[in-house]
Amino acid sequence: MQLQNECPEENKTLKEDTDRIPIIRVKNLYKIYKVGKNKVYALNGVDFTMYKGEFCAIVGPSGSGKSTLLNMLAGLEKPSKGEIVIAGKHMERMNENQLVGFRRENVGFIFQSYNLLQTLNAIENVALPLSFRGIPRRVRNEKAKKYLKLVGLEKQMKHMANEMSGGQQQRVGIARALVVKPKIIFADEPTGNLDSKTTMEVLALMRRIVREQNQTLVMVTHDNHLATYADRQFHIVDGKILKIEEQHHEEEPENPGREN
Repeated sequence: MQLQNECPEENKTLKEDTDRIPIIRVKNLYKIYKVGKNKVYALNGVDFTMYKGEFCAIVGPSGSGKSTLLNMLAGLEKPSKGEIVIAGKHMERMNENQLVGFRRENVGFIFQSYNLLQTLNAIENVALPLSFRGIPRRVRNEKAKKYLKLVGLEKQMKHMANEMSGGQQQRVGIARALVVKPKIIFADEPTGNLDSKTTMEVLALMRRIVREQNQTLVMVTHDNHLATYADRQFHIVDGKILKIEEQHHEEEPENPGREN
């Protein structure tokens, strides 16, 4: 299926981006479920490329296939047909152990519900993924402090999760995703539990950090306005990419607004 772009200048822009490094390539991707005797196409022939250092939003209504697509990209579900090549690796060819190892080394996750451990403080929550790599406690705690400072939480490092606001907890979640230095960060409705002001702050923070760290962020959202914070929006309806829109943003300030 050929992508249809609403903006006529996008083809020109993408041609100018040929020197950029593709990090995700999806080709002819299908996910088909059997419901009785019927086939339901959750994904129906999806093709696209995402680049290193890009903030991409997959946007669509409930039931559009956006969460299924995110699960496919993260290797949490197997496609019925098609290719998913991430950082040069064919995800659809990997077994479960290989997928677990790939995610551990290359992927960070940001969740809507934060998924912080209530019995750990901010430093310990951020450092947790590093413990699975066998990194000594002192080293992983220093790395955790570095990323907590990056997201503006110098004063909350020793706070337990229940002592922090929703926005602060999500900043801890962002730091936790970043601490493993992933090539790709997947964010599933990351601001769904935040108020509008905090949502804007968190999205601006995510966009700035991805740009500075030259990582790729893929965010799923049902909100067209939130999707405009991304560099490109991939609009999905009924399992198909209907259009791709590009958004140009002003440079972010060096120090984002911080919560105390």
